[in-house]
Amino acid sequence: QVLLVESGGGSVQAGGSLRLSCAASGRTFREYVVGWFRQAPGKEREFVGVINWDGSGTYFADSAKGRFTISRDNARNTVYLQMNSLKPEDTAVYYCAARSWVISTKPNEYDSWGQGTQVTVSS
Repeated sequence: QVLLVESGGGSVQAGGSLRLSCAASGRTFREYVVGWFRQAPGKEREFVGVINWDGSGTYFADSAKGRFTISRDNARNTVYLQMNSLKPEDTAVYYCAARSWVISTKPNEYDSWGQGTQVTVSS
């Protein structure tokens, strides 16, 4: 497992941008796929996007396509979620999660989770 810490959340107006960071511990970070998930009050945790181990591939939920991007810097053990054109419905606690090698969109297939960071988008 790897220890993950998210940062960068906050409050923005609709149409604004935020960049979330997910900092990881561990020398084998480059072996991990990193996914981003979010959970709004009263709702289940949902998949947002994922990046493969070397950053060469990403995949997003329909709700994030065209607005969100994910990148990673394995030298810094950090993954970034850039969120643009934010909408009130993007309001949620955002989590990063890691699993070995294989991309997945299912939360229960991830082994390590961060503590979450709150994103609030006002209209």
